[in-house]
Amino acid sequence: MRVLIVEDQAKMAALLRSGFQKHGVVADVTSRGEDALWMAGSTRFDVLILDVMLPGIDGFETCRRLRADGVGSPILMLTARDGIGDRVAGLNEGADDYLTKPFSFAELLARVRALARRPPVQRPTMLRVDDLRLDPAGRRVWRGKTELALSAKELLLLEAFMTRPDEVLSRLDLLESAWDQAYDNRSNVVDAYIRRLREKVDRPFGRRSLETVRGSGYRLRAHA
Repeated sequence: MRVLIVEDQAKMAALLRSGFQKHGVVADVTSRGEDALWMAGSTRFDVLILDVMLPGIDGFETCRRLRADGVGSPILMLTARDGIGDRVAGLNEGADDYLTKPFSFAELLARVRALARRPPVQRPTMLRVDDLRLDPAGRRVWRGKTELALSAKELLLLEAFMTRPDEVLSRLDLLESAWDQAYDNRSNVVDAYIRRLREKVDRPFGRRSLETVRGSGYRLRAHA
């Protein structure tokens, strides 16, 4: 088994590395989230142990970027923070487990072994259309390097378009993608939400990717 320890406290990192090595676990160490990104992208680790309080990008952002980059290895967040909000934040960013300091190494080792035994998880891929990127798991979207603030319904509609770029989607197709079956499909709610999407996804960037196809519906152009 091989783990990556991302911990900026040198003494703690050395103790963890030594402890894992004594139990036959190969342990690589880095003190920065930025380094963890390229290390995890170039080497397959069975488990990533990620401290929250890091210099540069913190553990939450590191976890978010790892998942956005398609790194599927289990992630255990390791931190002195023990608030419920922090635990929820870590799990929402894609972490698989959470352990607060102080902790016993025996418990950490047991949790790491349990994570390593899990079958590989097929995580949702990042959707990309031109310079639009949407992370279905994290419910986040970017136009180029700019993250967009979309509502839940707007995200669902955009996801429907991005899974079928250059296809014309009818109002009924879009209603079925973002609303439950009880919704009145005669409503013009789709048109209102398309206008909102254009105001956030297209107009600030001088783009016209969301097209109206008269009499048929709407289409997201792959190159606009």
